Amino acid sequence: MKIVEPSFKILDIPDEPTGYPAFEAIVAARIEMAGRVCYKSEDRVTDSSGPGFVRRMIRSGHESVIEHVSLSVRVVCDRGVSHEWVRHRIASYSQESTRYCNYGKDKFGNEVTFIRPSFWAEDTAQYRLWKDAMGHAEDAYLGLLKSGASPQEARGALPNSVKTELIATMNLREWRHFFKLRADKAAHPQMRQLAEPMLWRFRLLLPCVFDDIYPELFEDILPELFAP
Repeated sequence: MKIVEPSFKILDIPDEPTGYPAFEAIVAARIEMAGRVCYKSEDRVTDSSGPGFVRRMIRSGHESVIEHVSLSVRVVCDRGVSHEWVRHRIASYSQESTRYCNYGKDKFGNEVTFIRPSFWAEDTAQYRLWKDAMGHAEDAYLGLLKSGASPQEARGALPNSVKTELIATMNLREWRHFFKLRADKAAHPQMRQLAEPMLWRFRLLLPCVFDDIYPELFEDILPELFAP
């Protein structure tokens, strides 16, 4: 049995924050190019007008213009959390399949991987009970495979805590919707464990699109990077 932390990686972006301003400028210019068609104000485009235009469109509620840009994220989470991800329907997903992945094979280390729950410390009774339950689930799953069951049959023994990976692609408007729901205090703790740091990274990457979403979460973290 293997226990790991959830994680994420935003794809196709600069590796270092020093490249983020240029990325924002490119994205904002693309949005502005599309948005100004609505007003036939293309003559007002300048080398630096994009971010301000995007902010004005968002403040006015004209968010359809930011649908012209999409971002993809690779996510490692448990299957319970993944069910919440895929409820965001204006998106594309590719997810690790428990029908076809055989965790009893060498490529998976002949073991099942689980996501560590964020709400229990390892020295608590709850964590020990959870870990015991994961061990029993792994034994049942591997036992079913050895008895001749197929992966799609044996997966019935796997719990919500089993690790999965997915690629999620959403346009920027849907990412805003995602963060408003999933970084909210009412969201599931393990969803917030991913959504809050993801929102922080999205704010660094595209402040003109995301710096108005739950700013109180980040007011003590590099505030100068989020200035209008």
